[in-house]
Amino acid sequence: MNEILEQMGKKADIAKQDMIRLNTNQKNHALKLAAAALMAAAAEILDANQTDVENGRKNGMKKSLIDRLSLTEDRIKDMADGILNVAALQDPIGEVLDMSKRPNGMIIGKRRVPLGVIGMIYEARPNVTSDAFALCFKSGNTVILKGGSDAIHSNCAIVKAVRGALETAGINPDCVQLIESTDRSVTAEFMKMNKYIDLLIPRGSAGLIKATLENSTIPVIETGTGNCHVYVDKNADFDMAVKIIVNAKTQRISVCNTCESLVIHKSILPEFLPMLTTTLQERGVEIRADKECIAVCPELKEASEEDFYTEYLDYIISIKTVGSIDEAIAHINKHNTKHSETIVTKDYHNANKFLDEVDAACVYVNASTRFTDGNEFGFGAEIGISTQKLHARGPMGLRELTTCKYVIYGDGQIRE
Repeated sequence: MNEILEQMGKKADIAKQDMIRLNTNQKNHALKLAAAALMAAAAEILDANQTDVENGRKNGMKKSLIDRLSLTEDRIKDMADGILNVAALQDPIGEVLDMSKRPNGMIIGKRRVPLGVIGMIYEARPNVTSDAFALCFKSGNTVILKGGSDAIHSNCAIVKAVRGALETAGINPDCVQLIESTDRSVTAEFMKMNKYIDLLIPRGSAGLIKATLENSTIPVIETGTGNCHVYVDKNADFDMAVKIIVNAKTQRISVCNTCESLVIHKSILPEFLPMLTTTLQERGVEIRADKECIAVCPELKEASEEDFYTEYLDYIISIKTVGSIDEAIAHINKHNTKHSETIVTKDYHNANKFLDEVDAACVYVNASTRFTDGNEFGFGAEIGISTQKLHARGPMGLRELTTCKYVIYGDGQIRE
């Protein structure tokens, strides 16, 4: 193993034990100091971020990814506020999940505890650095971060501020560590640090997540990409549908809960599609549609089968025409990434059928997929959106970063 990674693993192991001894008040005090430290270091963080943004532009980074990478004073304040919001959340550690008395007098309980050491691999989103620290710290975990090379200067500045705050609080700063090497071979070795790391969470592109799943010897939680759908049913309110689609597609195109694909019932195409097309095109969205749609709006570009699987993260959207809700559900379940799906309908039966049969972490009726977010769900910041079914699914807040242990109280019992 790389010597630097080995040392980081050993430091994280020591810090893990230090974390166990912290009470809620100590953790909350440190989080408040970390939030203040980010604001105090805003100028330094912005300078570092500007270097990353300039390098990204030179390297031909897409506009949507530049948006993910870029920090402003307001975004740094949002990061600091996110840490404060986590500090205000209930501490899950120590929660008693169950307690019972056995016939022999032993009392057996189940208590919530930290996972231990968490590894994070992510790409060009510096805000993930502060979110991951806050959530891991409040849930009693230490964290080793491996951000993308595109954001290395920003991440270094953020982690420097946070570690300084921990030292001020008298807490081991190795509760959070950043791998500063941008060498891909180091990332590959990081994925095999099961000696030290209890859980690995990749957050980013489909390629990153696939590589992590295929190469990691550490248990992985898959925070999937977002090929999210809006299905416009034959009984939909058209104005509501347009409003939801515009929000889900254009409010922020670079995030995983953005709508990338539309499914529309064929009976409403003649009336609904022209009004939707006009509205989306006014906002610069390119529409790639099937032949049924093109028959109604000939100016649309024809979609390929690959389009129906694509997370664009751009001003592009695909449209598929269907003849029934069963066909819509089948299309979505075939092409989606198990993230977030929504139906727009006034039909109660169809709404419940959609909720029951669509396979995704978050399934909506008459609302934008953009709400799949820890803050919007009331969890505070999330460390990612899990699209798998073990052990967490959907926005991952504090509780999803814990496990449990059984605690047994006896007074001398022995097994006969």
